[in-house]
Amino acid sequence: MQLVLDPEQQELRSAVRKFLAEHAPSQRVRELAEGDGHDAQLWRRLSTELGLTGLVVPEEYGGSGAGHVERAVVLEELGAALAPVPFLASAVLATDVLLAVDDEAARAELLPAMVSGELIAAVAWDQESVPTATPRDGRWVLDGRAQRVVSGDIADVVLVQAKTGQGTAWFRARAEHIAKTPLRTLDPTRRLTNLDFTAAPAELLASSDPDAVRARVRDLAAVALSAEQLGGMARVLEMTAEYTKVRVQFGRTIGSYQGVKHRLADMYSALEQAGAAVRYAAWTADSDPEELPLAAALVQVLVSPANFQAAADTVQLHGGIGYTWEHDAHLYYKRAKTSQLLLGTPDENRARLADLLQI
Repeated sequence: MQLVLDPEQQELRSAVRKFLAEHAPSQRVRELAEGDGHDAQLWRRLSTELGLTGLVVPEEYGGSGAGHVERAVVLEELGAALAPVPFLASAVLATDVLLAVDDEAARAELLPAMVSGELIAAVAWDQESVPTATPRDGRWVLDGRAQRVVSGDIADVVLVQAKTGQGTAWFRARAEHIAKTPLRTLDPTRRLTNLDFTAAPAELLASSDPDAVRARVRDLAAVALSAEQLGGMARVLEMTAEYTKVRVQFGRTIGSYQGVKHRLADMYSALEQAGAAVRYAAWTADSDPEELPLAAALVQVLVSPANFQAAADTVQLHGGIGYTWEHDAHLYYKRAKTSQLLLGTPDENRARLADLLQI
C-alpha cells in the first residue's frame, strides 16, 4: 500500500492542475453555472488531449489501463476547480457500470466513444425511483421516472437499473427516447435531472448479478466522489489561508489571531486525514477488491463531513465577503453540501459503515 503519490502521479496532478487553471478558471465556471453548466470544448480536450476519461478503461477499449489511484488524482483537481464537465457521470459511474456487467458487446461499442468524449453516458440507479422494464413486441421498454440523475440533461446514453418480473436488470437507453427535466438545485455547478421513460425502447445489458454490479459501482463512486471532495477541501484551505494573510482588522492581519490560526490548523489536519483515507480507498479499488466496500464506506463517512466543515469555515473566515455572490466561497459550500447527500444521507452512510464493521 502506498499513500504517497509516485512521480508519475504527481506529474499527472500537475498537468491537470495547470490545464484547468488555463481553461476552467473561476470566471468560466460561473458563466456556465448560469447557463447550461457544461463546457463541451473542455470535455473534448480533457478526453482527446489529456486522455483523462479512460484512465480505468483497458487499452483494448481505447483507455490507458491505469487505475483508480490515477483517476482519484484527476478527480481531486476537477473538484478543486469545480470543472463544468460530466466526468463523474460518464468517466466514473457509467464507465464502472460497463466494466462491471458481463456485456462484452456493449463495452466494445460504448467505451471507445466514451473515452474519446464523443459520447456522454449517465447512470439512473436511484433506489427511491426505479423504472420498470417490460418485454413488449420482442423488445424491452422502460416506464417510470429516474430521479436526480447526474448530468442526465446532456447524456447521449443512459444506463438504467430497472425492475423486471424476476428482480432487477441493467439496460441502456438512448437520450432521444427519454423526457428530461433539469432540476434547480442548491449547487449550480453540478446538474441533476429527472428522466421520464414512457415505453422507451431499451437494450438489456448482460449481467449475472445486477445487484452486485450496483454495489461495486456504488463503492467506486464513493471513492471517486471523496477524491473530488478532497480537492475541494484543498482549494478552500488555500484560498482561506491566502485571505487571512492580507485581511487586516484592528491593525493586524487576521491570520495572526490565535482563533483563526486554530481554525486553519483544524482544516489542515482534516485535509491530511482525508487525503490518507482517499489514497487508501483508491488503492483498494486497484489492489484489494475484498477490502473496497469497507474502505469506500469509511472514506465517505470521513471525507464528506470534513469537506462540508471546511467549506463552512471558509465562508465564516472570509467574513462579509464570504457570504456574497461575487466570492467563490459559496460555490464550494454548495458543492460540499450536495456532494454530502449525493450517495445517501450522513446517517445512511454511517449505518452502512456500522453494518460492514458488524457493530
